[in-house]
Amino acid sequence: MSSPASTNASQAMPPSKEMLFTLDNPVFCCYLFWATVLVVKMLLMSLLTALQRFRYKLLGLVPLALRRKIFPNEEDLFFKNLEVKFDDPHVERVRRAHRNDMENILPYFIMSLIYISTNPNADVACNLFRVAGVARIIHTLVYAVYPVPQPSRILAFATMLCITFYMGAVVALRTLSFI
Repeated sequence: MSSPASTNASQAMPPSKEMLFTLDNPVFCCYLFWATVLVVKMLLMSLLTALQRFRYKLLGLVPLALRRKIFPNEEDLFFKNLEVKFDDPHVERVRRAHRNDMENILPYFIMSLIYISTNPNADVACNLFRVAGVARIIHTLVYAVYPVPQPSRILAFATMLCITFYMGAVVALRTLSFI
């Protein structure tokens, strides 16, 4: 039977190189959780776009003549007297937020995996993942769900961007000697 001191010492040991991308590594587990949150958030953006297309039709709060039914494709026009429309401001705002997610979250995912391969401090890495995930959720809320004036959106955007650059710098500094 092992002593409590040896058990605590084994828990504090960083994962071996073979175990960096397994569920035994708390950094990788934290990454998996927050990556899943962000993927689900991005999938929900597609549903939010559809909701914006049918916004008042679904809610039934506005008279029939004023309800929005916005469709970008001819084959989607299953209502009478509708036209293809590409420039609805509500739909376009959500689409821009979704595109911004794809432009920023996907590189973040890749950089995060590369960062995990450097075996970072678990507390630092997990806090980076948490802050980045929450920042993107806030970005979506202040951009697409309930628009708020700047600088709210730029702060949320810059938070994840800075975290991604930080992880890139850590990777570069740790691998510089191998070049």
